[in-house]
Amino acid sequence: MSQSDELREADAGTAELSPDSLAEARAEASTLTSRAGADEAVEADQDAAARPATTTTGATAPATAGKGSAGKGSLWRDANFLTLWSGQALSQFGAQITELAIPVLAVLMLNATEWEVGVLNAAQVAAFLVVGLPAGAWIDRMRKRHVMIAADGVRALALGALPVLALFGALEIWHMIVVALIMGVATVFFDVSNQSIIPSLVRTDQIAEANGKLQSTEQLAGLAGPAVGGWLVGVLAAPLAIFITVGTYLASFVALLFTRDHERLRPPEDRKPLVHEIGEGLRWVFGNPLLRRIVGTTGVANFFGTMATTLLPIFALRELGLTPQMLGIVFSLSAVGGLLGAIATPRIVKRLGEARAIPVSAIAFSIAPFFLPAISLVPALAFPLLVVQFFVMSFTILLYNITQVTFRQRITPPRLLGRMNASIRFVVWGVMPIGALLAGALGTWIGTVPTLWIAASGELLACLFVVTGPFWSMRELPDAHEDHATGGPATADAEGGDTEPRR
Repeated sequence: MSQSDELREADAGTAELSPDSLAEARAEASTLTSRAGADEAVEADQDAAARPATTTTGATAPATAGKGSAGKGSLWRDANFLTLWSGQALSQFGAQITELAIPVLAVLMLNATEWEVGVLNAAQVAAFLVVGLPAGAWIDRMRKRHVMIAADGVRALALGALPVLALFGALEIWHMIVVALIMGVATVFFDVSNQSIIPSLVRTDQIAEANGKLQSTEQLAGLAGPAVGGWLVGVLAAPLAIFITVGTYLASFVALLFTRDHERLRPPEDRKPLVHEIGEGLRWVFGNPLLRRIVGTTGVANFFGTMATTLLPIFALRELGLTPQMLGIVFSLSAVGGLLGAIATPRIVKRLGEARAIPVSAIAFSIAPFFLPAISLVPALAFPLLVVQFFVMSFTILLYNITQVTFRQRITPPRLLGRMNASIRFVVWGVMPIGALLAGALGTWIGTVPTLWIAASGELLACLFVVTGPFWSMRELPDAHEDHATGGPATADAEGGDTEPRR
């Protein structure tokens, strides 16, 4: 499946998405993190949602960070937010180009084996397993915007090395792996910061709208980016297409320089030893029975989803004979599913309830992966079946991520946001390099298609955590408790949670 993390809303106690703001956001932006969608989608990690903006002393922070806003729903008139948004829009577009150019470069130009592709994919996300936890604690001690600026600079420099080496005929697969490792570390710091910065930019009642616009922008990037990337790879070749992404990272770097935030650093006396702060983040996440189940579903889905997405380039480009341009179009058309999922989420949540939307979406994205290996039985229909599979995955993953990320960020006090996001990503992204290596090993040993069947069967297990949980008996998910400002555990009144909608 895929992951992503992604946006949603919780209104003063009602855990309900705002149809107006989210629908508007989806209509003009979007998110299919990893067009194969699966690996990021569920994660969403992605992503900041409504929650009271409180300081560590429990006092209301100047959450009026978007002072230039004219009121709810007016972020298009907030110059500061638009500066951030424009940079993110460009970098997301560029990332979509590279997500196609990198596998094409490895599979078609460097003739990478299944194992080499597995190692390359593992390198891209290994940092979440290695530095994911301490990164959250470090970021909670730093200005998140400054972290994002540094990360964009590192990513631009590292990625720029690949086309330079290729132009001189010196590029080898190990170069790509090293660059992937460096970019992975930078991405950990960027993404965890990005998930936590929105509350310091806009008012509390605008958080869901801001997330919606950023999330929807990703979806629009997913619509246009892969198709443009496929065209660029065909016309300019993969190395030169990568230069475009380097430019978009630099654009994001500049936009962040001109963005102003209202974040207040925790005073030094409020900081505890790093190990203690890491543990505090883990206890916060795993002390909540509902979060535990969400993390279980997301982690299993990401593990087996990564197996599938690792071998997808080999399966599509070599075994099915698709061209990079065709694969880019598949990704772009499938992103329509993510965009429609973002648009439909408020309506679905309103009809099903926030809590029930989670198991419903999980069932759908756990079944859809069987489409991929089944395509090997009817290769003549590869193109339309790939579009259908990614469409369904994108739609349901967005519904899942929008809902679960809103919940987890709503109940988390600001002082723990970085550690909460890092703790969850440590688990749900930490399994991904393991899945990528396993895919490379199994692909070498038993072949690509049998490995895809194993991955699809494993993803079917992912939904069990939330399907067998208390979500069916609830309509709305629990809201933040009074003791959250002091760091008390965010529990849902036992395993069953609070079954009454808080409106």
